[in-house]
Amino acid sequence: MSSITFPNGGVGSSPGSHDSEFFSGSFETSSMHSSFQMNPLSSHPPRTPRTSIMSGSNVYGTELYNTQDEAEEQATPQPDDDNSSDGDSKANEQESGRVRQGEVWQELFKTAYGRDKVFKVMQYTLRMYLLFHSTVTTAAVFRGQKRPPWEAAILGRLDTAISSFSLTRKCLILFNWLPPLNSILAQHSSDPFTTKPGSSKSKPLLHTFLHTSPPVLLELVNGVSDDVATFSKLGLIHKRVGQRAGEFADWCWFVGTLVNLVENSVERSVILAQQHQVESRLYSESMNGTTAKSNPTNNKLDNKDLTRLRRQDYWIQISRWKLIMDLIFVSYNVFRWKKAKGPIQTFAGLAAALLSTAKAYDRHKGALAKTRASF
Repeated sequence: MSSITFPNGGVGSSPGSHDSEFFSGSFETSSMHSSFQMNPLSSHPPRTPRTSIMSGSNVYGTELYNTQDEAEEQATPQPDDDNSSDGDSKANEQESGRVRQGEVWQELFKTAYGRDKVFKVMQYTLRMYLLFHSTVTTAAVFRGQKRPPWEAAILGRLDTAISSFSLTRKCLILFNWLPPLNSILAQHSSDPFTTKPGSSKSKPLLHTFLHTSPPVLLELVNGVSDDVATFSKLGLIHKRVGQRAGEFADWCWFVGTLVNLVENSVERSVILAQQHQVESRLYSESMNGTTAKSNPTNNKLDNKDLTRLRRQDYWIQISRWKLIMDLIFVSYNVFRWKKAKGPIQTFAGLAAALLSTAKAYDRHKGALAKTRASF
């Protein structure tokens, strides 16, 4: 048999011998002796391999790209601004929580305005009870039942208490025209002379009254009319004069309520505009990647301003609802409406009393909290 001969070895030659033959060692030598050329435009040093203890492979770390300032910043613990702001808010809450309700009511009862509002709540609460009682007793279910004899006496005492509360409240707000009068006199004394140079002639008081703002004049006239009506109920002035003064006071109250509603709307529009500016600034900062940690001072101030503006807007809305209730109440007296006068005036009076009392309570509570915080 003829045999086949293989060059460079026999049949059992390994494939590694072919690799060593066809691939010369010059490639290996050149690759071993070749050097790494660094890019001169590169701002970072080349990655240097370090040996991993676990696997023995080359692991490229990112520590080489951290500068010395960044390393010191990472080593130094940074204070958490969120925690500090939370601490301030918690401290304020604890400070306001130290003010007891009894102390707030004590400060509220020290003022004639506070006593007037509390008595108004009591007065219209009794009126609401009488309204509910009359509605229930006149219903078809209880219409034929005989009422106990002591019920009429209790209802009579409640009517007397309501009238007494009303007269007491009117006495508490006597001489309420003094603040606007003092402001007019202060304005008159600040500019006592005419505008002519070298003239020593004093300006008449009537000129100052005519150039005073309408809300101040309206408050002055309303206070005088209320006092005349109160003196009439006390028996010091004729009843007919007191009735006319009461009607004129109702018209002043009606116009003054409309003026206050306009001022309330203007003030709320200003508050909403400021609130929109703060919210827009916070939104733009969040979209730009600014966080509470990257810019803690501005973020904290913006959050405080936003909280303050929201609180002001809340109490402005409370004042607006109180003015609306007053407008509903006085409209029945001014325009002499008769339909559902008792129930609507009772509900409007009680709602206005509760809203004004809540606002006065919050104002005194805030004043006490600020006094405690100052110490």
